[in-house]
Amino acid sequence: MNFTSLLLGSAATLIAVSDARAVDAEPDSGEYVKICDVYGAGFFYIPGTETCLRIGGYVRYDIALGDVGSLDGAKATDHEGGSTNATWKKNARFTVKTWTNRETELGTLKTYTETRMNFGNRNDYTDPGSPPNYASNRDLSLTFAWIQLGNLRIGKDWSAFDMFIGYPGNVLNPMLVPYGDFETNVIQYYFDAGDGFSAVVSLEEGEGVAGTIDSYVPHVVGGLKYTQQWGAITGVAAYESNYGSVAGKVRVEVNVTNELSLFGMLGYGSNGKLNDDSTNAIDAHGRGFYKTWGGNWAFWAGATYQFNETTVFNLQVSGDQLKNYGVAMNVAYTLIPDFTVTAEVDYDHCGDFGVGMVNPSNVNWTNADKNDSVGGILRFQRSF
Repeated sequence: MNFTSLLLGSAATLIAVSDARAVDAEPDSGEYVKICDVYGAGFFYIPGTETCLRIGGYVRYDIALGDVGSLDGAKATDHEGGSTNATWKKNARFTVKTWTNRETELGTLKTYTETRMNFGNRNDYTDPGSPPNYASNRDLSLTFAWIQLGNLRIGKDWSAFDMFIGYPGNVLNPMLVPYGDFETNVIQYYFDAGDGFSAVVSLEEGEGVAGTIDSYVPHVVGGLKYTQQWGAITGVAAYESNYGSVAGKVRVEVNVTNELSLFGMLGYGSNGKLNDDSTNAIDAHGRGFYKTWGGNWAFWAGATYQFNETTVFNLQVSGDQLKNYGVAMNVAYTLIPDFTVTAEVDYDHCGDFGVGMVNPSNVNWTNADKNDSVGGILRFQRSF
């Protein structure tokens, strides 16, 4: 009897201790994260502040093959014989994004950051003396890091010459004929005039050997946009201070139906001193920070068709004055929410192949080793 009482007493003691620990483990009501739905899904208040934070990003894996000129293929050095072989082009990417928003007397205070980490091989050798094309951790990049108060934005962004007018279609390789450079520090001001009219003025630093400004004079971009339910008309113009080049683009978007949308974009740029390789201390080879296409003019056109909630078809056709042409098309299938598989086929035609091949060539933008290049890419992306 005494032994039974001892067991029951011990069990009661254990239960009491467990209940006490369970109560202690429950967080205080003040420790819960408070949802901030003012700026959309995913935002929450940073404890002790009025700032709303959202964290997101994606994990991506690309598998590509084909000709180098399609931007899908890759080359590698044979380990035994030293010859050049065609190989897979693969890349894994992890991207982290953050957004913060808070209301102030001067307007909404916002920040946005995006950091990308990559592991994979390159498309091609950078020059004949470059090392073998091996897979490695590479290209850790601060893609975006800007602050915006009201309509004023400062920091690291992509050029308004590209962001304000929009991407040339929803394909994976939109740069078979390039439409502008991207990376730059900016000081921008956005205008919203109402009734669908908006505008931007951007002072930019540029990037790279030829693109970064060489004095106190910035590159300058201006843009105007008119948006309605049927689509939009947008124009941007840019002055590149290094070489005195002026470039512009005009884009028209049309929502034909709920499923089908079309776009067309035309670019034109003056050469300034971009082609003066014999006199320039730093050669541009005809391609500047804004007029990256070959010759004076270029075009991009395409379509997006939404078959259903999970399947989308995208098409882009492009070309420039130097007879460089590109075609890219894909089908994107959302297997489950936030997980998309995209299959794309790309074609590139290099105009006047073999003429004026200075690296980087003013003709051969994609490092093509033949007139006509074909490739394909399969992308898996999990967004969060």
